[in-house]
Amino acid sequence: MNETVTGLHHFFTTDQTLSLAWRREQLERMKRMITAHRKDIEWAVYLDLGKPAAETALMEIKLVLDEIKFVKPRLERWSGRHHVAMPLLMQPARSWTIAEPKGVVLVISPWNYPLMLSLEPMVDAIAAGNCVCLKPSELSPNTSALLEKLIDEYLDPRAFAVVQGAVPETTELLTQPFDHIFYTGNGKVGSIIMTAAAKHLTPVTLELGGKSPVFVDASANLDVAAGRIAWGRFTNAGQTCVAPDYVLTTPDLVKPLAQKIATFTRKFFGDNPAESASYGRIVNTKQFDRLAKLLPDGAKTFDGGKTDRERLYIAPTILTDVRADDPVMKEEIFGPILPIIAVRNAKEAVTFINKRPKPLALYVFTRSKATRQLFERHTSSGALGFNLPLGHLLSSRLPFGGAGASGMGSYHGKTGFLEFSHVKTVTSKPTFPDTLRLTYPPYPRFKNAKSTLR
Repeated sequence: MNETVTGLHHFFTTDQTLSLAWRREQLERMKRMITAHRKDIEWAVYLDLGKPAAETALMEIKLVLDEIKFVKPRLERWSGRHHVAMPLLMQPARSWTIAEPKGVVLVISPWNYPLMLSLEPMVDAIAAGNCVCLKPSELSPNTSALLEKLIDEYLDPRAFAVVQGAVPETTELLTQPFDHIFYTGNGKVGSIIMTAAAKHLTPVTLELGGKSPVFVDASANLDVAAGRIAWGRFTNAGQTCVAPDYVLTTPDLVKPLAQKIATFTRKFFGDNPAESASYGRIVNTKQFDRLAKLLPDGAKTFDGGKTDRERLYIAPTILTDVRADDPVMKEEIFGPILPIIAVRNAKEAVTFINKRPKPLALYVFTRSKATRQLFERHTSSGALGFNLPLGHLLSSRLPFGGAGASGMGSYHGKTGFLEFSHVKTVTSKPTFPDTLRLTYPPYPRFKNAKSTLR
């Protein structure tokens, strides 16, 4: 690992990554890599997650290609000089900022979107002119092995490397000096990474999770809300960091909303989702067992609840009569389980949310302007979506990131370019006339300052 990271640092010092032509070429190579091996990628992700090919195409492949398409033609403008006016006291003078690459970046990616969450940060890092060491997840071994093979084949091997392994290898990797660390995963590991980065004073971007809530009020279109919530929750079998984690709604809407969400799950996946080609699986038995323990016995299971450990299958499950202190409300679910909790009104929903760690996303289904303003002004989250879950994830024009316990830093598009850049300030002042001498000591105008301070 030391040899690998040292090699990346050495190549960065050659200044070849400063060339915009080199950056564009690497992005074009990545585009060709994905396009030429689309079927291989879909198959690898299916082997790891049981994810439908169409879902991989839409939620992984397309998003990476869209990011490349967005950033590539904008590199010259983003990396160029941006002039800023100087104060009158400094005139005549000029000043500007310029974005320069940080150096060698470590990207640690998770298993739930193994292609997108590996390559999309890399796109932004390449656009900013960095070398990248990628550590893909050992829990998605087929996709990770394919990524290593393709990156070595298509991208400049002097600037990009893939390191495989589990906890011991990642721990060793974190002892190496990097200029930026980008991590997507859970808060516990995020804390470990931040501690390791502190030893080298390395800046970090942490894309973490959390319990992303949904509020639905009586003014909402329940059919639209139910369909969109079902889509957002059960895509990738619920293993999405910004998926709706639980629903808050008024007591009179709990059962009608639950019924409509159940109806949409049948429209999406049929009466037996276990046989649906559109429904994924849980990544491994460890995650399956964790989720199975969150499933309650008895009347709280409104719909679903069926499991098959051998097939890593958990049916889309809707829970009602859920209490705030139930096990399913104590951690991020990260699976196809959706609790619905009754609150009296929007204000009580805001209070409920604000008593908990800041979520990665918050979704509100309402037609009320006052309710929208209430959530926009009085809650804090990585993103806020009105009548739409996951929408902010799909746009390269919008920053993606968390707040508080759900993460720090953000990326996508220009925000990602700047996240992997150091924005350097440059000032320039002519030597004639030397107007700066007006500020030199001694300071006759302030000769009585000493006595005044006494």
